[in-house]
Amino acid sequence: MVAMSGGIDSAVAAARLVRQGWPVVGVTMDLGLDQQAALRRATAVCRRLDIEHYVVDLREQFRQQVIDYFCAEYAAGRTPNPCVRCNQFIKWDALLEVATLAGCHYLATGHYARQAWREGRYRLLRSADRGRDQSYVIYQLSQQQLARALFPLGNYTADEVQQLARVLGLNPDAVPASQDICFISGDYRDFLRERIELLPGPICTAGGEEVGCHQGLPNYTIGQRRGLGGAPLYVIGKDVAENVLIVGPRETLARCECDLNELNWVSVTSPRIGAEVPIAVELRYRAEPIPAIVRPTGLTTAQLSLAAHEQAVAPGQSAVFYRGDLLLGGGIIAG
Repeated sequence: MVAMSGGIDSAVAAARLVRQGWPVVGVTMDLGLDQQAALRRATAVCRRLDIEHYVVDLREQFRQQVIDYFCAEYAAGRTPNPCVRCNQFIKWDALLEVATLAGCHYLATGHYARQAWREGRYRLLRSADRGRDQSYVIYQLSQQQLARALFPLGNYTADEVQQLARVLGLNPDAVPASQDICFISGDYRDFLRERIELLPGPICTAGGEEVGCHQGLPNYTIGQRRGLGGAPLYVIGKDVAENVLIVGPRETLARCECDLNELNWVSVTSPRIGAEVPIAVELRYRAEPIPAIVRPTGLTTAQLSLAAHEQAVAPGQSAVFYRGDLLLGGGIIAG
């Protein structure tokens, strides 16, 4: 089963598998979004490839697991990554279950990532195209899920995929670019304003000096400078209980340590609690990896120490661990 979004990447992924002789069916997820044009494109590709195409209703799961989560995390003062959440609960939980019910052993996607079987374990690897690598957003995969995953684009660059699309008679230029957050058109703050209460409150320094008024904590993210006015201050924290936005000079953003939860080790077995594991960590999607040490403090918790690099960290974002091209695992920044 190939997840067909209506985009070029999933179309080429399906075409490659068909050309390799796989028995393939395409499936498009109905997420309750404006998907009519994308659905038409996915249907047309499946007709061209002479494969069956189905639409599966995942609207309720998507609303609960992704949209409601997105709003709740912002309301709690955190900055979520909905793409990580969607891949974990929608594509690799719900859609893999659909594949099983349809009699399909493998679920293929258009992700730019690779997997390999080494030393008795499935390994998740970066894409050959580092500029398009999407391994970060699927770090929550389990061994059982990775065993049933196919990433047909993992060894191709984005330019090569565009060329393959044209060879297949597809027109990449006719497909709109993907949105960062598929369920939001425009500013995410407008989206939140319609769903959660945004209460104005004081902007204070870490020392308690009031320097302004904010328009609702979810309107601001850690490290933000724009919209604060006055002196060059940055958002360094949020006191949700008191509805206070905490600001400070740029240097006060820097952190050397943070805690992680929802820890998942995918390519390696879980290190023992207290072990010091050297890694390179990405603190945001497609951020530059930096040297760090991760110390498991429980089965799904850890402490992350940034080696000689102080960075701004945003609770709610994912910290994903690499060793070269190998994705070891990752967790959610708790604070």
